[in-house]
Amino acid sequence: MVCSFVPSRSSKAITVRSPRSRSSACISKAQRVKGDTGENLIGLLERRLDAVVYRAKFVATVFAARQFVSHGHVMVNGKRVNIPSYQLQVGDKVEVRERSKQLAVVIEATQLAERDVPEYVDTDHNKLTATFVRVPALSDVPYPVQMEPNLVVEFYSR
Repeated sequence: MVCSFVPSRSSKAITVRSPRSRSSACISKAQRVKGDTGENLIGLLERRLDAVVYRAKFVATVFAARQFVSHGHVMVNGKRVNIPSYQLQVGDKVEVRERSKQLAVVIEATQLAERDVPEYVDTDHNKLTATFVRVPALSDVPYPVQMEPNLVVEFYSR
């Protein structure tokens, strides 16, 4: 997303790590859904499998979350999924595969105290499972800076 002090296309691509065409597709999908487009955009981005893996503290960074999913270490509702952009539905159960639970990156990340698990992800760190409870609003997402998704929507709707 774009910080309020850096409203440009390049900063959005750097933060979300997606090319402009994918960003435009996400924006258009958010516009088609009823309600506030900015809130819908946040909901779509936070429903991604790699975002939930990161928010559940299975890995330390968003980049590691994308790689972790791509390498097939995650299961959704008992089936292996290796697509980071996979859109979760409310109630979906995300779990780390049994053979991946002993990876050092997972053990270290679950013990980090630098960030909390948000309310919209119910996590059990003993079993390394997480349930996507609900689609979050902008106020629910723990971004490190003040986000203004309406600026992004305005920029891409030109």
